[in-house]
Amino acid sequence: MSRVRVTAGGLAAVALAAAVLLPAAPTGAVTSVPAGNGATWQVHDAAPPGLDTGSIRAVSNAPVEGFGNIFVRVTGPAGAAEPRLNGEMMRGFGLTFDGVDTFESTRSVQLGDVRIARDVTVDGPDAWARFFDTFTNTGRAPVTVEVSFGGSLGYGAAQNQGAIRATSSGDAVVDGQDAWTLAATPNPAQRPVGVVLGTPGAAVPLDRTGNQQRDPFETPMATAGHEANFQGYVSTFTVRPRETLSLARFVTVGATGAGARDAAAEQLTGLAAKPDLAGLTTLERCTLRNWDRSLLGVARCPSTPVLATPSPGPQAAAYTTSSYDVVNASIDQLLRDLDAGVTTSAEITRAYLDRIAVYDGGPLGSHAFIDVADDAMAQARAADRARARGETGELLGVPIAIKDLYDTKDMPTTGGTLALEGWQPETDAYQVERLRDAGAVIIGKANLSEFANSGGYSESGWGQVWNALYPSKTSFGSSGGSAVAVSASMAAGALGSQTGVSLYAPSTGNSMTTFRGTDGMASLRGIMPLSWAQDYGGPIARTVTDLAHLLNATTGTDPLDPLTAEADAHRPADWTAHLDAGALAGLRIGYLPSSFVSSYADDGTGAAVLAHFADLEAAGATMVELGAPPSGGQSPAGSRSEEGWARYIELHDDFPYPDGDALLSSPLVLPYNQRALRDTPRMTPEQVDAWLAYRAQYKETIAGWMDAADVDAVVYPGFISDMYNNDASGNQLTADRGTGVLTSNVGLPTVVVPVGTSPHGYSISMQLVGRAWDDAAILGMGYALEQQTNGQQVPGDAPPLEYRPGARPHAVPQIAPLVPGRSPSAAGLRGFGPIGPGAENPQNDG
Repeated sequence: MSRVRVTAGGLAAVALAAAVLLPAAPTGAVTSVPAGNGATWQVHDAAPPGLDTGSIRAVSNAPVEGFGNIFVRVTGPAGAAEPRLNGEMMRGFGLTFDGVDTFESTRSVQLGDVRIARDVTVDGPDAWARFFDTFTNTGRAPVTVEVSFGGSLGYGAAQNQGAIRATSSGDAVVDGQDAWTLAATPNPAQRPVGVVLGTPGAAVPLDRTGNQQRDPFETPMATAGHEANFQGYVSTFTVRPRETLSLARFVTVGATGAGARDAAAEQLTGLAAKPDLAGLTTLERCTLRNWDRSLLGVARCPSTPVLATPSPGPQAAAYTTSSYDVVNASIDQLLRDLDAGVTTSAEITRAYLDRIAVYDGGPLGSHAFIDVADDAMAQARAADRARARGETGELLGVPIAIKDLYDTKDMPTTGGTLALEGWQPETDAYQVERLRDAGAVIIGKANLSEFANSGGYSESGWGQVWNALYPSKTSFGSSGGSAVAVSASMAAGALGSQTGVSLYAPSTGNSMTTFRGTDGMASLRGIMPLSWAQDYGGPIARTVTDLAHLLNATTGTDPLDPLTAEADAHRPADWTAHLDAGALAGLRIGYLPSSFVSSYADDGTGAAVLAHFADLEAAGATMVELGAPPSGGQSPAGSRSEEGWARYIELHDDFPYPDGDALLSSPLVLPYNQRALRDTPRMTPEQVDAWLAYRAQYKETIAGWMDAADVDAVVYPGFISDMYNNDASGNQLTADRGTGVLTSNVGLPTVVVPVGTSPHGYSISMQLVGRAWDDAAILGMGYALEQQTNGQQVPGDAPPLEYRPGARPHAVPQIAPLVPGRSPSAAGLRGFGPIGPGAENPQNDG
């Protein structure tokens, strides 16, 4: 397997370091820089989780939620091909912190003929950051470049709204005459945030504003409502061949309390009149185009300045050596083609491996995988030999991705944390055992949020996953890698897990289907825990039929997981037998109107899902408005996290930590997930019994509520707002998921089905929730809904690869962890380089 090995001694040392609480390295996740006014800035550099955008993740006591990113659109000469990911958020700069105040690109991002690099300087004493972005034309013809600089400064339209409050021209309307803008929330405890744009009338002035969350080049900046928080500042310029043009912008974060806005405006005025360009060379200053030349501090500049830029690094050529096209292919289609002799597992697996090599790595890759099996082709050839012998299997020869918290005996299992880098279990998780028995090819381990801790993002020591459909958006979490791998056609199906939202959120965000069964329907043995007996391991797939194939392969009674025993009387012998297009006919489907209304967004997403009630009705269902569901009462005492880790660690003689507390306190854990070492007791037998009784009673309570309303299922939306960019810190700036869906808190069967798009073009879904043990019926309802909606969206930025039958197959990707000190190579920094185009909170998250 492609992986990093850690010796037993190395693992022991890691555990010891956790026990003594060594301080985290200063360049740990999202590097933090303190400011003189008491604020702390978090900058997205190349350190874990490696967003590497240079944007500001957050600032303490400020409405910053991912700000300072750049979207770039390049237009070449007539007839030139449009670059992939044109117009999206740029990342992958290899930004490396010097330990003082500067983040410098160690590689550039190539977008068509334009090579992009950025440096970020944070002036701690004066609480400002300077963003220096360079654009070098490596081609032979002039190109037009549009750049939108900005991000998000709050959410909603009330106390958390960070709208524009002042500009240099004396009003709150931004135009080309403004040198700076100031945004603030109504809350005086929140710091105002300013942006210095440059000199009005400079060679490259601000030419318009945009919505930095929703195609800033085409969507104007809003001045009211929720979207007034999303500010983008667009500049357009032409770059000649072998020329570099650059832009410098400043972001300031003021103090809190009375007078903070006036003080911030004074600082902005000073920076606009005399920009701090310290640290920039004479040639770098000569490339600046958004400032008056008289402010640059240089006497003479070349007519066509060009900077030495870091190399973009090696890029996998966009081709495949497989003649079989797997793009948007379902498991069911693959099985039919395999049975008919149209293709082989080797052809299918090669096609997926090539797509992983081209689309998952590199500066603009999805980062959906932590580990890719280097024996995937051997597994595929073995499946082909088995089929030739007449053997059968539910998934014989079908490549499946596994979330990297399921044990795999032939690949490491890390839970997304560098604290477990290289640790490899001796046995498979139960569901992985079942997949192998069904003949599946285990193609790799999917990325996730560390410890499955976040439902908003999938961020780990190996990078943060980007959305397959909307390449600047979050993939959601924690099973983001699993959903993206399937959506982007890098695997046929995947296993994920859910404690709160982590199957349905990434599935909705990437327009996939998923199924969460009743507690005990699927074994948890060999799956790293977040909250014992609320966690659920389940499938993510392209269609409900594919879910049925995966459920056939992965569900069953596990003698080592007693929670599965009760499911024996309810588990269908064949899940596919319950796929009936008429399954909704005559049924009563309940809904809560409040579940479709966001508490802060105003973009019409909930109403768009409501409109798809027509699909349920067209399938024969009657919609029934419900009152609020009853509460399950007070949750019993006991640490379900520690109980889960204790049960997991008991399975492994060689686990490198004595308990969950020691693991979670490791200095290698992402700082915002790391906690102080403590001694949390596992649950007592009485607490275990009380928790299981609570879950069982809650299921009966909800069944009684549904019985009283005479409904067969309850429908919820997936999201009730737009999807948001991938570089914020708060869950509000992922999507509004506050639907109150009962699934995880009760442990009920739920199927998630894409139903179309929102008014702004984002994937939306419905969740059908049933009583305990209605699993097969709920899956059938999902199938019937799917036949009505045909609502799945497919990626446009990961097209089929060119077939080159004589080419060398791509090597299995080697995925390196983002460890402080292991910065991207600085090769190519000296000189221009190649010039041509070839060169969780469990209630909400987890």
